[in-house]
Amino acid sequence: MKTHLDCIPCLIRQALNAVRMVSADAVQHASLMRQVLHWAGEMDLQQPPPVMAQRIHRQLRTITREEDPYRVAKAHQNHMALRLLPELRAQLESASDPLEQGVRLAIAGNVIDMGINGHVTEADLRQSVNQVLDDSFSGDLNVFRAALSTARNILYLADNAGEIVFDRVLIEQLGTERVTLAVRGFPVLNDATREDAQSAGLHGMVEIIDNGSDAPGTLLEQCRESFVRRFHQADLVIAKGQGNFETLSEETRNIFFLFKVKCSVIAAHTGFPVGTHVLGQSGAMASCGKPAVVSEM
Repeated sequence: MKTHLDCIPCLIRQALNAVRMVSADAVQHASLMRQVLHWAGEMDLQQPPPVMAQRIHRQLRTITREEDPYRVAKAHQNHMALRLLPELRAQLESASDPLEQGVRLAIAGNVIDMGINGHVTEADLRQSVNQVLDDSFSGDLNVFRAALSTARNILYLADNAGEIVFDRVLIEQLGTERVTLAVRGFPVLNDATREDAQSAGLHGMVEIIDNGSDAPGTLLEQCRESFVRRFHQADLVIAKGQGNFETLSEETRNIFFLFKVKCSVIAAHTGFPVGTHVLGQSGAMASCGKPAVVSEM
């Protein structure tokens, strides 16, 4: 999807929050913001929002000389989510439909997003779980189930640290032997890297690959060749989070997107209100303001 004008103030706010989080140096704050304001005037609005976010966070790493400015925050998010794992497993065990429950829990984890909210607490996580379990949401589980029934090779594109623990419970329902988990190639925001997948306990369950990119999404033209090959060879792709939706929503591959609608731009693009929990299929969600025809699960 293209960058909307309303994305620009959001990206500027994200940059300011990010530099304040990782540095107390007001000179660094001003340096990054001057760069971001300059870039905003030159933005290619035909590109998806993660392109600008990538540029911002590359500069953040440069001026702070930190390879992964979010390392401490990500470790905290992983530990916080892992503390909830026994409860998540208990909910799956008591569910009449474990696949549906796994989908709901995976979407619940999408609340962990430092591009939108830098201060997610364990209470926020519990509230997200309760909300997604109680509310209906947009998507057709039967279509998803049918796609799973014939898929021998599933590529699961992770989103954020902490959230990846919630992905784990869904991946277990999918069948770990046919799932390959893809993470970011380099640190950006609190997006999950190989280190986060290992912290979540996924390294002994599924094959883990990285996409070779530092974009907070999946920009195929920037990803390593081996990842792109795996992307096109997969029978089914599951993509978590808004960043992956923003960068892949117009791809022709058979992709199922799992995310929470967190801003007015995505709401306008999909036709779903802010706060909606979505299981959406590529193609059906590609046209602005024309959401997929969905049923409540």
